[in-house]
Amino acid sequence: MPTVPPAEKAARETAVDVAALLERGRTLATPVLRAAIDRLAAPMDTVSAYHFGWIDADGKPTAGDGGKAVRPALAVLSAEVTGATPEVGIPGAVAVELVHNFSLLHDDLMDGDEQRRHRDTVWKVHGPAQAILVGDALFALANEVLLELGTAEAGRATRRLTTATRALIDGQAQDISYEHRDRVSVEECLEMEGNKTGALLACASSIGAVLGGADDRTADTLEKYGYHLGLAFQAVDDLLGIWGDPDSTGKQTWSDLRQRKKSLPVVAALAAGGSASERLGEMLAADAKSSDFENFSEAEFAARAALIEEAGGREWTADEARRQHAVAVDALDAVDMPDRVRARFTALADFVVVRKR
Repeated sequence: MPTVPPAEKAARETAVDVAALLERGRTLATPVLRAAIDRLAAPMDTVSAYHFGWIDADGKPTAGDGGKAVRPALAVLSAEVTGATPEVGIPGAVAVELVHNFSLLHDDLMDGDEQRRHRDTVWKVHGPAQAILVGDALFALANEVLLELGTAEAGRATRRLTTATRALIDGQAQDISYEHRDRVSVEECLEMEGNKTGALLACASSIGAVLGGADDRTADTLEKYGYHLGLAFQAVDDLLGIWGDPDSTGKQTWSDLRQRKKSLPVVAALAAGGSASERLGEMLAADAKSSDFENFSEAEFAARAALIEEAGGREWTADEARRQHAVAVDALDAVDMPDRVRARFTALADFVVVRKR
């Protein structure tokens, strides 16, 4: 996975406990998130609880994996940019988390993913209809959580959230359409990933500040940080989608190759030129016409991954993750904030590019 230079990363980690920062966001957001889910009619409330890892498929309480919680951490942290307490950012953290999970429920169904966070996805356990309905309900709840605050700042935050949600949906539509094309440019792939991942992380990075009264210039600059952080996040996700350890990611081996995704490593490899790139292009074109693709062996997917790496797609994507990370961190220089808050934003950016799941 991409890495931050060791000396620089070590210096940052001594100042910021990233695990504690993520846990703070989760701890602050979860009670409000649970209260929002409790508003849903049955069985959507229990289906949601299953998705969030609070109960198992039989309805029994469980300490499931609720995800990395990067977005809630960013939302409550951004409130501190304005001098407000982290609690000011909680409605924003919850709203962003609801939108994020709305997208996961629908994406899992559209992509045919059977596993998320080391267990069966909602559509597989409760059926496609519930996955669609619960996803829709979470999106509606996100807007409720913000608008019921009844403040001008809440209205501004809601506008940013809905704009980010529309971009996220645009990105998912692009992602699906690219699966049916032989070639996608690197620029198209980055635009898609900026929509699908960057937009909501941008919103998470600014929404707490907006609720704390930040002006638009400050919010826009924090969004720039979050957008480029999102591109770094997705680049790492794309690497994990091919070469990630299933025990860490909770997904199948070669998961993105199985779905024929035009992710950054694939697109970069196809654009690189050379014999490996040409062989990969021929192989993927044949795959698109194959009636036996669903029955491909592990060795066949491994061969495709090897060609992507030989063509330079893996190295290019790791470099791109580092580049986007640097742009995100540099954007923070334009915002006046306490040094400890800046250090936490930087540490979260570092975490995104070195994670293994």
